[in-house]
Amino acid sequence: MIVSGVVKGAFRAQRGSRVAVSSRRLLHASASRSSDALFVHRDTPYNNSKIPFEFTPENMKRAQEIISRYPPQYKKAAIIPLLDLGQRQNKGWTSISVMNYVANLLEVPAMRVYEVATFYTMFNREPIGTNLVQVCTTTPCMLRGGNEILKTCQEHLGNIKPGATTADGKFTLLEVECLGACSNAPMLQMNDDFYVSDFIAHRCHFATLGDEIISERHADQRSSIAALQEDLTPETTRKVLDAFARGEKPTPGPQSGRHTSENSAGLTALTTPPYGPGEHCVPEFS
Repeated sequence: MIVSGVVKGAFRAQRGSRVAVSSRRLLHASASRSSDALFVHRDTPYNNSKIPFEFTPENMKRAQEIISRYPPQYKKAAIIPLLDLGQRQNKGWTSISVMNYVANLLEVPAMRVYEVATFYTMFNREPIGTNLVQVCTTTPCMLRGGNEILKTCQEHLGNIKPGATTADGKFTLLEVECLGACSNAPMLQMNDDFYVSDFIAHRCHFATLGDEIISERHADQRSSIAALQEDLTPETTRKVLDAFARGEKPTPGPQSGRHTSENSAGLTALTTPPYGPGEHCVPEFS
């Protein structure tokens, strides 16, 4: 019992010394880092709840059609497509007024809409230029020169940094994560279209809205038609930027001449007619 008491006392003393030492350690804080994503709203002259917003009659009709897809008790499922519709009407960005309007329309707490708008990077929380340039620098693109493409965009657009807009308001540049065209890396997205270094038409349709959202009636809205430029080089990147600066729209897709995402060395698989029921056995593939 005596030995046990001594051991316990020694342990308490040792533990006390540890506490004393730890109490003298300085606190550490992570260094602040700037970001092109805004998660906390601050009222500004161009973005505050006093600025009115409501859907146009045409967009309201579209919104009601979207809401009708869901049971009444699950109307909140329409938050994403309605925010996208509002962003397209609001010249490519989602203001606090757009969020509040969607919340009122769906009869949900405004915080439910704020949570969505601040989570998904497809919603721009600040005004953007006429053309939104998103350059992928994730691993496949980085290994194929994605960082060089980003640097080319920065220099060609007047040495702006990612997150900034050119002085003439024509371009906003963003550095983003994977855009889903890894086999055609490096690539960038211009508005809603992919441009890869091979020039092939890739169209980004919003599944939540349906293909009809990409239509002539949205031709004047900044986020309506997306273009992915794939298999890019600094030279082809500058050509794409110059074309958009002139108000033109170059053909989206691979810029190197290959078709879709085929092997650059040519077709190496599926070189013979298929076995089984035969070729083009489904009418829509004939």
